[in-house]
Amino acid sequence: MHRRRARADKWLAVENAAKVDRTQDIGLVDQALPPYQPLSEDAVNQVIDATFELMRETGIGFDADATDALAYFCNAGCEVGGDGLVRFPTELVREAIQSTARSTKLWNRSASECITLDRHHSWFFAGMTGIKVYDESSGEPRDSNRDDLVKITQLVDALPHIDGAAVACKIVEQSNIHGEIDEFAVMVEHTSKPLEYLCENAESLDVVIEIAEAIRGSRDKLVEKPYFTQLITPLPIYYAKTHTDQIIRGIEYGIPLMVGTIAIGGASSPITIAGCLVHALATDLAALVLSHLVRPGSFCMLGSDVSFMEAATGGIGGFSQLYLGDLAICQVMRSLDLPSATGIGGCSSARRFGEDSVWEVSNNMMSAFYARPVTCDYLGMLDEGITFSRHSLAFCNDQVGLLRQLWKGIKVDDEMLARDLTREAGVQGNYLAHPHTAQHCREEYWNSRYHGGNYPVSSGNVSDQTLIERIDEDIKKLLQNHQPEKLSDDILRQIRLIQSRFKDKYPPETLL
Repeated sequence: MHRRRARADKWLAVENAAKVDRTQDIGLVDQALPPYQPLSEDAVNQVIDATFELMRETGIGFDADATDALAYFCNAGCEVGGDGLVRFPTELVREAIQSTARSTKLWNRSASECITLDRHHSWFFAGMTGIKVYDESSGEPRDSNRDDLVKITQLVDALPHIDGAAVACKIVEQSNIHGEIDEFAVMVEHTSKPLEYLCENAESLDVVIEIAEAIRGSRDKLVEKPYFTQLITPLPIYYAKTHTDQIIRGIEYGIPLMVGTIAIGGASSPITIAGCLVHALATDLAALVLSHLVRPGSFCMLGSDVSFMEAATGGIGGFSQLYLGDLAICQVMRSLDLPSATGIGGCSSARRFGEDSVWEVSNNMMSAFYARPVTCDYLGMLDEGITFSRHSLAFCNDQVGLLRQLWKGIKVDDEMLARDLTREAGVQGNYLAHPHTAQHCREEYWNSRYHGGNYPVSSGNVSDQTLIERIDEDIKKLLQNHQPEKLSDDILRQIRLIQSRFKDKYPPETLL
């Protein structure tokens, strides 16, 4: 038992000592190996042409009362119907694609380190907006609350290969504007890493921007070094007013945007992968046009996901369709020279963390190796995105470490080819005690915590803990020993004051 605990403590110490230095290009994914391309060049062009045709002839739906967005479209020469249907000239869509920024930097809370959102890096965030978690006592799913979000965010801060935090689970008991704002406040207080934020109310975004300005010190400093991205999630080929309002406000305030729908083939979109891709891409490009019209050259990253109805149950299934669709949409985005937030890795349809989810997460995390999305945003989500699992998030952290080892590729030079060493050793040489072996034995090796039989397997003292038991022990130690960088008392007071002023303006009882 003592040996097992010593090994776990040693692992945690090594992980904490090896905290990823964000000033280095740890997220770089294209220096060694090309991404996988499932579509021919002709097929890519057909998908893009069909998308332009849908936007030009069928159109994209918008709320009829989204007057600000509709005015932008009308002034740009779009055909705008009284019911909010907008038909986009292909020339305008191409102009927006050409105009949009190809990259931006997303900074941590102290503005000392950043990650680069572009086509050449991949980043990993804890999954978002689950409404349940697994109860620590019973192990059964229950509604998530504020304390759950606190613990998940603290775990995100402790895990070295998780790059940022999203609203991993909702404060279900406060399902209103104030709850959305408090979710941002929780993330701000309990991690110093960059944030992804998602809300349903445009007013929530206004308050969150005010909080971020207080942290940075001014709006100009927030624009110079953005602290969070705003995620906007319309329905397939239809935008509610709250979503267009968020796009307009985010672009006006200089907030990096990530826009994407979840097109469900067979339900909200065609059942075929190609048809689903067209719906997803058309939804994305409509947001890109609006962001371009608000401010040309702004950063608006697209990230719709294609998923598919499982015919027998009506749930989301079809791993092979999901996998191919993810690869294809990232390829189409690359052909347009656009970064893509599409990344299915890290989530599972399994009801609990166990053999089924480990298999699915292992496989779909490898999809990121081939697809090269800018972000994977669903790490830790189970049960088709309903329930968040801290155990699954810790497992995903290990998977990201493996991916980044693989992305390094294979170094080939005189030292690594070892030709002189081979001549020296001869045909029956022994390399065990040679300095070359000692120097390079860990250079191309991923020291996984969870892959395989709890290495080193050659030792007689190998723990017989199950994977879940090992992860459970690690999570408890991380939460006990890791302390996120604290916010100053002055900033905390400002955040509380901003929230209080908004509650005075919109009392919670009036929102019921």
